[in-house]
Amino acid sequence: MRAKIAAACARAGRNPSEVEIVAVTKTHGAEVVDEAWRAGLKIVGENKVQEAAWKKPASVSGPEWHLIGHLQSNKVRHALELFDFIHSVDSARLADRINFIADEIGASPRILLEVNVSGEKSKSGMPPADVESAVRHIIEECPRVTVEGLMTMAPFSENPEDARPYFRALRELRDSVQQSLGAGLPRLSMGMSGDYEVAVEEGATWVRLGSVLFGDRPKVKSVRAVADGDWSAGGGLDSYSGAGPTVRVLD
Repeated sequence: MRAKIAAACARAGRNPSEVEIVAVTKTHGAEVVDEAWRAGLKIVGENKVQEAAWKKPASVSGPEWHLIGHLQSNKVRHALELFDFIHSVDSARLADRINFIADEIGASPRILLEVNVSGEKSKSGMPPADVESAVRHIIEECPRVTVEGLMTMAPFSENPEDARPYFRALRELRDSVQQSLGAGLPRLSMGMSGDYEVAVEEGATWVRLGSVLFGDRPKVKSVRAVADGDWSAGGGLDSYSGAGPTVRVLD
C-alpha cells in the first residue's frame, strides 16, 4: 500500500511523507490492532464509539485512535475520552457540543468537518455551502476545538476514477475556505480501499484503509460475553451494534 501511495504521489508531484494510512479495524479484534502496530501503522480508525470502548483497552498502547464514523451528540463525552482525532463532525451544532464537553473535562479535541460532497441522502456530512460558516463558527465560538481540515466519502463505484471529481471538489473547497478565512486546514481525509490512489493524486493526507490491509471483515454469528477480560477469545464483533467480541463464522 505504501508503494502504491508513493507512486500516486509521484504522479501528482507530492511527497509521500504527506500521506498517512488510517488502518480501519472495524469488526476486527484487538489482535489485528496489535499486528498493525507491529507492522508500523501508527493510526487506528474505528467507526463506532462503543467498539473502541472495548477494543482500545484490549489493544497495544501506542497508536493514535481516530473516529471515522458518524458521531451522535450523546456519545461525545465517550468519544473525547477514547479518540485522539475525530474525522466526522458534520455540523456546527455538534462542534458546539464537543466544545462544551471538552471544556468540562479539560480536553483539546482535534477534528475534521465531514462534507457530503456528492449530495447523497444516504451519506452523513454537511453540504459544501455550509463549510466556510462552520469553520468560522468553530474558530470564533469553540476555543477548545481545533479544526484541521475536511473529510468526505465518494459514492461507491467499481471504477476508482469515478471518485476523482468528489475528491477534487473537497480539495478545492478546502483551498477556497483557507483563502477566504486565512485559516490553516492542512488535512484531507478521503479515499478508502477501492479508490485511495485517486484520492492521493487529488490531495489526500489521510487515506482510510481496511479491507486492502486486513482482508474481508469477519462474518459474525452471535454476540457473547467474554469472561475475565479475555477479549482475544471473541476475535470479531457484532457489525451492527459494535457492542463487543463475537463468535466468527468460519465458512
